[in-house]
Amino acid sequence: MSINNQKVALDKDGYLIDLNEWSVDIANELAKQENISLSAAHWEIINLLQDFYREFEISPAMRALVKYTEKKLGSDKGKSIYLLQLFPPSPAKIASKIAGLPRPTNCL
Repeated sequence: MSINNQKVALDKDGYLIDLNEWSVDIANELAKQENISLSAAHWEIINLLQDFYREFEISPAMRALVKYTEKKLGSDKGKSIYLLQLFPPSPAKIASKIAGLPRPTNCL
């Protein structure tokens, strides 16, 4: 993938190979490839995922993502359906990809 004339290496599933290359521009391009237009609600979850990764050094599977979202953002946002509306069809996978994180290990 190329962003602003800079080559960015992705794995076979479209995840960044070098997490240090992540940027807002890359996130927007990855989101576009998933047919997602990033809003403030999306960025809130993306930033939350990056916090989770810094804290636990893994990308969360869906259940962990829901629980972490509920803990940090409240019960109205800590629901599978809310996350599914933002990052269909698999919030943990798609949001992790856009956030520049590795594929969650528990996601198919």
